[in-house]
This record gives sequence, structure tokens and C-alpha cells, in this order.
Amino acid sequence: MNKLLGFIDLQNGEEEKAKVLDNVVRNTSFRGANLWILACAIVVASVGLNVNSTAVIIGAMLISPLMGPIVGAGFALGTYDFALLKKSGKNLLIATVVSLLVSTLYFLISPFKDAQSELLARTSPNIYDVLIAFFGGLVGVIAITRAEKGNPIPGVAIATALMPPLCTAGYGLAMGNYAYFLGALFLYTINCFFIGIATFVIVKYLKYPLVNHVDKVKQQQIRNTISFLIVLLLVPSIYFAYQMIQEKKFRARVDEFIKTEFIEKGQMVVHKKVAVFPKSKIELAFLSKRFSNHEVDSLQNKLAQYNLPNTSLVILQDSVIANTSVSNDIGYLLSVQKEIEKKSLNQEMIFKEIAILFPEIVPVSMGNHDYYLGTDSSKQVTVLLYQNKIGLDSAKTSKLHTWLQQKLQTTHIELIRK
Repeated sequence: MNKLLGFIDLQNGEEEKAKVLDNVVRNTSFRGANLWILACAIVVASVGLNVNSTAVIIGAMLISPLMGPIVGAGFALGTYDFALLKKSGKNLLIATVVSLLVSTLYFLISPFKDAQSELLARTSPNIYDVLIAFFGGLVGVIAITRAEKGNPIPGVAIATALMPPLCTAGYGLAMGNYAYFLGALFLYTINCFFIGIATFVIVKYLKYPLVNHVDKVKQQQIRNTISFLIVLLLVPSIYFAYQMIQEKKFRARVDEFIKTEFIEKGQMVVHKKVAVFPKSKIELAFLSKRFSNHEVDSLQNKLAQYNLPNTSLVILQDSVIANTSVSNDIGYLLSVQKEIEKKSLNQEMIFKEIAILFPEIVPVSMGNHDYYLGTDSSKQVTVLLYQNKIGLDSAKTSKLHTWLQQKLQTTHIELIRK
């Protein structure tokens, strides 16, 4: 049993507590170099979110000094060092305000205003973000208290991701999108709080000396406050996680409905928009298929078979499409379809007509071929490969050539005898 405890004992390889505390206190300050590093890291993270570059965002996480005051607050709570707690809270507030100002300014002047996937990922926090922040914080604090620091700290900076939520909140402010702002700020709050709680747990476990004597009543008040804040952050996180799971299940059922009822029946879906909250809705548009009211009602009734009750089905067509942005996409796809149909060759029909008009030849194959002219341009030629024992005289060859030109509406015809 003692050997087992020795394997998991965090006091093995522990750094001197005085040195750890001194290092923690020094890293809580945001003046001079630390403030410049923070501002630069925010710009780097904002650019990464703006251009959807994961590598750039990771780089910003690695150079960010934001962990300092958060860990300092955790140590302060664990040792009842209220002066350090006040200093850490003040510096964290300064860092947060500076980060919001810098990121907001960047997104105001940036020509790219679209929300990319990396940015959107920071707008909907849930219970999984709580777990990442807490266990990432545990790893970080354990690494800080080791005599040999090792390599976990960069990984913790990446996993807990303090910079991207702040930049996303700045984007929300710059765009006037307060849903993004509040969602990202909530994620940032989760990360800060649970990294601090992880630090508090390790400080208590390693029995760091208390700076101030606190009576049992005060200690209980501190524990009650921490417990209240944990519940306050956990409840919405669990709810958001439940919403996320339900949305994934809903979208999977919608995909199955579309696949079975439309795609497998040869209908091309050119527009799909799915809303889950507050009311579930499926909006579709098709390339050429038009549905009668009876067909739409029938499809609406079929939604229940796919476990999609209380979901409305909207199929955009005709005049409705003309008044939406979908019309441009459908118009483009229809023009492409017509171009393909124009260039495609109905060999069976043409070969039947050739057999009647030119019975002396047997067509073998016909198709369009691209000839590159040695420059940046090319020419498409329709080639007819045929069989004939004695060959065609010049008059019949000219007649066949002219007939194919008129039939296929092209001047580029080539006849090849096999």
C-alpha cells in the first residue's frame, strides 16, 4: 500500500514552497513587458481567428501571460493571502480589459468580418469546457510546483485556451453581436474560475503554509462561496451540453430524412438550412424538382417517421426562391446543368439516324475531345469513329460532315474511319 501511495504522492519531486510562491507572485503582475506581450498575443490570436488558422491561434496561446494572475488567485485562496488575491484579481481585470480593447479594435479595422469556424467554436461553452479547464489547471499547477518543470505547461496553455475566448468576445463587441460576446465571455470565465479552483485544490493538498489565520467560520464562508460559484457555472454548462447533444441528434435525423426522401430518389438539394432552437425547422430548395402542395404535406407527415415531431418543413420554390439569396445559387446550377445537357451527346439517337441516312457506314463511337493548341487555349472537337469497307467518297463525306454540324450545332467535326 505504501508503495502505491508513493507512486501517486505529489510531494515527491516538489519544489521548495517559498520558491514556488515567489515565482507565482512575480507572474501575477501586468506591467511593462508582460502587458506588451499580452497585447501582442491578443493581436496574434485575433488574426488567427480572423483567417481561421489553428496554428496561429496555438502560437498566441503559448506566448500569452494570462495564466499568471489566475494561478496567483488560486494560491491566494489556498493560503488565505488576501493581499495576493486582491492583487491577482486586479491584474486579471486589467489584462481582461486590455485584451478586449485590443481585440475589439482589431476586428473593427479588419476587412474580414465573417465569423470563421475557429471563432464560432468559442461562442457555445458547455460542461466539456469545464472539465478541460479544471484538469488542464491541475496539470499546470502540478507542473509549477515541481523542482523539474518538464513540458506540461505549454500543453496546458493550449488546452485551457484563455486567449481565443477573449478575442471572440472582442469580435462580438466589434460586430455588435452580443450573443457571441456573452458566450465567449462565459467560456473565458469558466476557464479562469476552474483553473483557479484546480490551483486551490493542489495548494490545499500540498499543505502550503497559511499567510493569514482564518477562523473556522470564515473558512466555511469561503468554501460556501466557492461551492455556490461552482454550481452557478456548472448548471448553465450542463444545460448547454444537453442542448449540443440534442442538436447533434436532431441534425443526424434530418440528414437521414433528406438522404432517404430526396437524394436516394435522384433529387439534387441545392439549399439546406436547419434550425433547432427555439423552433425546429427544415428549409430546402431543389435544382429542378417542383413539389405540389399535396407532396409537401405528405413529406411533412413523414417527418414523424424520422423522429422529427413538431418540425416544420419549408420547401423554397418558384416565387419564394426568387425573393431569396438562394435564387442566385439555383440560377447558376441550372445554367451549368443546361450547358452539360447541351454538350452531352445522345449517341443512340444519332446512330439510329445515321443508319437511315448513311446505311453504308457503321458508327462505332462518338464523343467530344479537347485539343490543346500549344498555348493557354483549347478547342473542343466532336469525333465520329465509323466502320466502312470501301470508304466514303468526298460528296458523302461532306454530306455527313454538314449533317453532323447542323445536328450537333458545332463547326468542329472530325470523321475517322476505323
